[in-house]
Amino acid sequence: MKTKINKNTSAKPYPASDSQLSSASETILQYQSMYSNDITLFTNSKKGLSAKAALDFISVSGFSYQEFQETFNTTVKTIQNYALQNMKLDAALSEKLLKSFSLFNKGIELFGSPKAFHNWLNTSAYGLGNEIPYNLMDTITGISLIEEELIRIEHGDLA
Repeated sequence: MKTKINKNTSAKPYPASDSQLSSASETILQYQSMYSNDITLFTNSKKGLSAKAALDFISVSGFSYQEFQETFNTTVKTIQNYALQNMKLDAALSEKLLKSFSLFNKGIELFGSPKAFHNWLNTSAYGLGNEIPYNLMDTITGISLIEEELIRIEHGDLA
């Protein structure tokens, strides 16, 4: 099992500028039809996403390259090479990216901005056993747990 670099409970600063923040939702929305339901998500994952999707996710998420590499178990260099060659990502990576776009869509909607959601992702969450949500993002199950926590927060079920 890999060790996440962010084990403290304080949030990391969000590196994006204000103009990048305003375009984050637009970037996420271009992928929304690809994860609108489980069958669509499955079909698009099997087809494979363009490597550009991973680069888009990095810009939206505020993840450092190291964080992206740990979470998605691939190197940014590999992704950049795939993008230059117009190659597709494998099904597993495509699925994880689509689930992550969905997660960020929900988080931005709930917290009001990519920056606020990024900060929440890097702060321990009571409903997740005081785990830092970011540390759960390296598996589909972890992403699902974060989604469930966001739904609880949305409905005011914080206890």
